[in-house]
Amino acid sequence: MATGRSHRPATRSRGIPEATVARLPLYLRALTALSERSVPTVSSEELAAAAGVNSAKLRKDFSYLGSYGTRGVGYDVEYLVYQISRELGLTQDWPVVIVGIGNLGAALANYGGFASRGFRVAALLDADTALAGRLVAGLPVRHIDELEAIVDDNQVSIGVIATPAGAAQEVTDRLVAAGVTSILNFAPTVLSVPDGVDVRKVDLSIELQILAFHEQRKAGEGRQDPDGDVPAVMPA
Repeated sequence: MATGRSHRPATRSRGIPEATVARLPLYLRALTALSERSVPTVSSEELAAAAGVNSAKLRKDFSYLGSYGTRGVGYDVEYLVYQISRELGLTQDWPVVIVGIGNLGAALANYGGFASRGFRVAALLDADTALAGRLVAGLPVRHIDELEAIVDDNQVSIGVIATPAGAAQEVTDRLVAAGVTSILNFAPTVLSVPDGVDVRKVDLSIELQILAFHEQRKAGEGRQDPDGDVPAVMPA
């Protein structure tokens, strides 16, 4: 039986571009919603709108999967759900460890979307001995000193880091040394990892700063003079 560590999704070997891989979960989310409503087929235009992309890009993305749809009918929803799930490696169970069980880590542990999307939280880890044994989302928090044994026993290949920035690199080093090859990082810091280890960063503060930029720009546009050419003077 394939384990989470030994089996890897086929996207890279088949030459699917990273930009396409990043959009596959968007398509899968839209398709899953259609499937739950028992919608049998969907056009590229409808699916693209639901996923927030243009239809030409969607058709190009699906060409990498070998799925071209049927003219006048569209795409078979259930088949696309299976096809994309297979490409993303979601047709098997992926054990995950979450390290750092503060407010954010606890919220992630309680997120119900893991199980429904092919991920199983195998363990919750924290360096705070006072948290050891406390139940979070039905799982006991275990001390970080158990990390290596847990990764080995559960064949974990994906780690989620929700620690403070100062602890994130040390945790990363231990995860990698234990055999973890994919990391989702919520800590506000850049991680250094060796070749062969994938890191995805989720930085809420950066996303908020980008939104603040757009809000400031919109506010500046609203303060243009009546001729629409010269914006109001902004303070330095």
